[in-house]
Amino acid sequence: MSTGVRRRLGVEERRQQLIGVALELFSRRSPDEVSIDEIASAAGISRPLVYHYFPGKLSLYEAALKRASEDLAGRFTEPHEGPLGARLLRVMRRFFDFVDEHGPGFAALMRGGPAVGSSATNALIDSVRQAAYEQILSHLGVTEAPARLELVVRSWISLAESTALIWLDGRRIPRGELEVQLVHDFAALTAVSAAYDEEMSALVKRMVAGEPTDGPFADLAARLIALAG
Repeated sequence: MSTGVRRRLGVEERRQQLIGVALELFSRRSPDEVSIDEIASAAGISRPLVYHYFPGKLSLYEAALKRASEDLAGRFTEPHEGPLGARLLRVMRRFFDFVDEHGPGFAALMRGGPAVGSSATNALIDSVRQAAYEQILSHLGVTEAPARLELVVRSWISLAESTALIWLDGRRIPRGELEVQLVHDFAALTAVSAAYDEEMSALVKRMVAGEPTDGPFADLAARLIALAG
């Protein structure tokens, strides 16, 4: 029979609990709209106790953002197995899983929330973008990206972010279609760059070699051929 006595949490356990509670609230509403009182209530503790673990809302926001950024960066990790197009599609599905689960928080992160101007916050956002960039390069088998490839990959990451933000504002286009479209966008950006650069041309040839006829890259080619006809 339960005695009803609660186990007292250690300092780090309590900090992690508060971060988790804050993330849950930030996933439903913009961090600007979530108060310390709400976080304290959801965690089952007093407002002064929240300040015992975090100096203020900004520090708690940044701690929650750090956990979220690590989660988001991890969504770009994908085994180097199978066709590239299928790998990118799985990455996009996990990326949109995150966006779907943390909509308002994701929007606040990208558009600027209560931590606007914070160098720590900006560094976390940049770390996610850099992790995504490095993951894409690794799938392309590239360690040092030439200028055109860096432009393509970083532009595509920005495109994925902006696409997700637009999708959150009404979700007027089916999510699955956007996931495929972003994989097509990556192929299209590299193909356009290849038209101007021999190194990029060689990369595109490696990308499409061995791609299945039912994969995302082949699907894009079929759609473009149909348009031309």
